[in-house]
Amino acid sequence: MPPRSVSPRPESAAVDSSCAVPPRAQARHIAMRLDDAWLGLQTRLAIRRGRVETVIPYTGYGSTTWVRVLARVVRSDPRDAAGHAKPLQESMRGWRNFTSAPVAHAAVQVGIAGAVHEVVADRGGVVDAIIPVILDAGWHTISLQSGASTMVEAPVEIVADDADFGVVSDIDDTVMVTALPRPFLAAWNTFVLNEHARTATPGMAVLYERIARTAPSAPVLYLSTGAWNVAPTLSRFLSRNLYPAGPKLLTDWGPTPDRWFRSGQEHKRSSLERLATEFPNIKWLLVGDDGQHDEAIYSEFAQRHPDNVRAIAIRQLSASEAVLAGGRSKSGGQPTPGVPWIYAPDGAGMSAQLEQLGIIKSEVRSADEPEAGDVEV
Repeated sequence: MPPRSVSPRPESAAVDSSCAVPPRAQARHIAMRLDDAWLGLQTRLAIRRGRVETVIPYTGYGSTTWVRVLARVVRSDPRDAAGHAKPLQESMRGWRNFTSAPVAHAAVQVGIAGAVHEVVADRGGVVDAIIPVILDAGWHTISLQSGASTMVEAPVEIVADDADFGVVSDIDDTVMVTALPRPFLAAWNTFVLNEHARTATPGMAVLYERIARTAPSAPVLYLSTGAWNVAPTLSRFLSRNLYPAGPKLLTDWGPTPDRWFRSGQEHKRSSLERLATEFPNIKWLLVGDDGQHDEAIYSEFAQRHPDNVRAIAIRQLSASEAVLAGGRSKSGGQPTPGVPWIYAPDGAGMSAQLEQLGIIKSEVRSADEPEAGDVEV
């Protein structure tokens, strides 16, 4: 078909190209430019101060034929990179996690099962890559290195091919009390509050330990709207409070091509959809709280993938926690035929109901075993 002829536009009708950009697109361009400028400034200052490339490893996961590698590349103090400042890092306040300049598009060498693979970080220094590899089910260790950085190791959990049950747990106000949805309190908890002052939710660690004893091969993944910057802090908190080891699925707070800040709700939705695709035979126990959006997000997922949800467990916030969290969810969960819902204010209440559902085994507690609420922080 011959091209159509187009009459030239009169000069009076000409529109300046900058004015033709929709307001949302203009905001998008401004956000990306500002973020690029900030990253550039961070990088120049870091190089001037002698900061070196450092790989921060995160827990990965996969199947017997692939591994999802998670890490972040930043410029940090040479002493931190060499591990000399570990005692300081163990008690550092949250804001320090946000001061290291990310290394955009860093090339990272990943050693798995005797082979080396190269992956590339995103503009925020985050490595999130799938690598085909044959591994047995269970825990493995991989190595990561970027340029002349010190080689570090990261654990990866390989899910068995016949696994049919797993846990996806929210973090904030579910396994630890943070009142994260309120912006001011979120900033206080993230940037100021010492990580040892965070409070574990009563009984939740004991509940997860009972689940792990009932289904030893079940993967436990922690899904949060928190930034990757706080992953080391969360890992130490979970380990110190005896929660099962597992990958943490976090996000980046930076701008995207169509919005100033990333959507935490969309992050949770897309992460659940990804897990349904990656592990189609697993039925997930979804654990969250009634403070904001967990009920609606879990309900939507259960309606779309009823065969991938074993049950939904919602922690009921206390009156004071609900106020700090910005109120309770008003929509709640929509009907999900075949998917049971349970509600309880703590791990002990959830444990009793999950026992009735057959998700955890009934057992006799020894005299010296702590009660569900006796979890040290």
